[in-house]
Amino acid sequence: MTVLDLAAPAPVRGQVTEFRLLGLVAVHDGATGAGIVPCGPKQRALLATLVIHAGELLSVDRLVEELWGDRPPSNAPNALQTHVARLRRLLPSPGHTWISTLPTGYLLTLGHASTDVTRFALLSGRGRAAVPEDPRYAMRLLGDALSLWQGPALQDSRQGPICTAEADRLEEQRLTTLEAFYEASLSCGKDAEITSDLERLTADHPLRERFYDLLMVALYRGGRQSEALGVYERARRHLVTTLGIEPGPPLRSRMEAILSHSPTLLASRPRALDLTSEIAQLQARIEQLVRDQEDLLRRIQEEHESR
Repeated sequence: MTVLDLAAPAPVRGQVTEFRLLGLVAVHDGATGAGIVPCGPKQRALLATLVIHAGELLSVDRLVEELWGDRPPSNAPNALQTHVARLRRLLPSPGHTWISTLPTGYLLTLGHASTDVTRFALLSGRGRAAVPEDPRYAMRLLGDALSLWQGPALQDSRQGPICTAEADRLEEQRLTTLEAFYEASLSCGKDAEITSDLERLTADHPLRERFYDLLMVALYRGGRQSEALGVYERARRHLVTTLGIEPGPPLRSRMEAILSHSPTLLASRPRALDLTSEIAQLQARIEQLVRDQEDLLRRIQEEHESR
């Protein structure tokens, strides 16, 4: 499996509303299964900003700066109030007030809702931790994490400093997850399957040394030593020309290992799932079932109390 083979993101379990920032800013309505996309970049940027700082009061001035920068309209507070009112009408409403108006600004409360950013961070963290001991399991977790991305983070909603900084942070996490995914793939002996993906990634991110490193290993294992060394020279040229620095110690060590045909470059057989790993996976499933049960009981209680 390569990243290009990843399926669409798995649906959210239970009737949970999910705010989505990994692509076009949107909301998954847990009750109906519908997707809600605010109209216009400013509406989406406002929602994204409130979600990024969920549970925190955001002042009117800060939100105005986020939406209009240093050229706000003369009636900016009123224009902001109008955008907030439109968002309120758009968001799933039964039993929950999403956006509260306070004397100095606005606050979004997630309640029992979730975000795709949280799901991504959880899957990515577990997957990266599993790479050394269980690369097959790591590939599955990391693949699930990457499948949540439906485009650039906060797509077309990078209006101001809050959304811009968050989009940059999420992109860095995506690239780190990709690196771990391909490291796990190499540990599973999938060098031939991922070579073209790594070629593309080195072209798209010419200053990111880890992608060159992984590509060199994949090429070497495919009997393409001279091409692997050529990748090192390409990386060195980009780094020297753009940043004025030589490749770091890990990439230089990889080049030396290829020149000396180091046995450390050979693929090791991935370990079969051991009892500890199976127990951990079972525990994770049990915990998810417990959460689903608690959510169901909560909704039953809320429905009973509303009658």
